[in-house]
Amino acid sequence: MNDERRFTDEEVGQILDAAAEAQASGGSLVAGSTGMTLRELKEIAGEAGISEIAIERAVSELDTPAPVPVSMQKHLGQTIGVGRSVELPRPLTREEWHELVVDLRQTFDARGKLSDEGPFRQWTNGNLQALLEPTSSGERLRLKTLKGSARTYQTIGAAFMGITGLLGVAELFGRAGDPWDLFLLGGIGAAFFVGGRLTVPTWARTRSDQFEDVIRRLQRRLTSPPTRTDGE
Repeated sequence: MNDERRFTDEEVGQILDAAAEAQASGGSLVAGSTGMTLRELKEIAGEAGISEIAIERAVSELDTPAPVPVSMQKHLGQTIGVGRSVELPRPLTREEWHELVVDLRQTFDARGKLSDEGPFRQWTNGNLQALLEPTSSGERLRLKTLKGSARTYQTIGAAFMGITGLLGVAELFGRAGDPWDLFLLGGIGAAFFVGGRLTVPTWARTRSDQFEDVIRRLQRRLTSPPTRTDGE
């Protein structure tokens, strides 16, 4: 890592905050108006009790690409899926892939299934998927999932409301029917439809946070070179 690299004030603040948080330090540092080199950053951080290793790791995290949203399908006008994709600097070793799978199982409390197709690796648990695919410079990790229950409830609700509408039209043309039955049928449909939609935003935020946490932990593990190879 080049000690003469110069960081902007904003980058210095991010690095120091990340390093201090990682080392559980209560100290606060302020950058100079012209930025700092990595060497200067290490010297000042050392005075505050923050190790060089913590600084270097924070710099590595600053350089790692942020996960980007993956386009997901919509159902009746609402996006019911969540996805994140991130470029990895190198292919994962078999051990690192297994560590990622363990992290996924613990995060989502799901065993899931593993499968390999040539250079493609994946872990799936129902609608929840982790896909690892090769790129020209390393690998790409895709995490995605769908809220299947929202699709089911909205479909049932829409069907009930559609039937209610048809029966209402039939009643207008003189066909006998109990208005309270139509009201009850329409109410059930609306409850299914609205209930299915209202649960999606909170679920989506939770899944997004979980995906980003998994990716962040993986990127931290990749800041150090692999200690084992698949051939060992």
